[in-house]
Amino acid sequence: MNFEELIKTNKQNIKNIIRLITKRDNEDIEQEVYIKLWKNADKYEERGSLKSWVNTVAKNASKDYLKSSVVKNEQNCTADEDVIVNLRDRKRTPEDNVITTERQKRIINAVEHLKPKFKEVILICEIYGYTYEEASVKLNCPVGTIKSRIFNAKKELAAVLSDLI
Repeated sequence: MNFEELIKTNKQNIKNIIRLITKRDNEDIEQEVYIKLWKNADKYEERGSLKSWVNTVAKNASKDYLKSSVVKNEQNCTADEDVIVNLRDRKRTPEDNVITTERQKRIINAVEHLKPKFKEVILICEIYGYTYEEASVKLNCPVGTIKSRIFNAKKELAAVLSDLI
């Protein structure tokens, strides 16, 4: 039995079986299937088709994964991000969406109309997430200057956008 050929001809089928049973792609299970096929290749008896045997190994490995403690721990420990993504704000209306969009446009417009040196530090520190130290290196000026520009830029933005605050 040529193991490389076995993998090539059954790779997509194995992936599909894993996805069907576990509801996601999982390379770990896929690797486990290949290992089981390789270890048990000498035990395969040509009573049925090779494809059926491969499918059975993939199904069993997927089912074993679902029974494993790894999956049970994943189900019990929900990540904060998953909770946030799964929460729906049922109070949002189309009007809320329009207001949010208009608010964002006003903020972007206000930032665009800042003096270039203020706009630059706001974009670098507040939008792109650079630290003051990183911004000072990038802009080749002291950290104190960065802090001062941020303070003054925020002061100007607060004055222009006071009705939003």
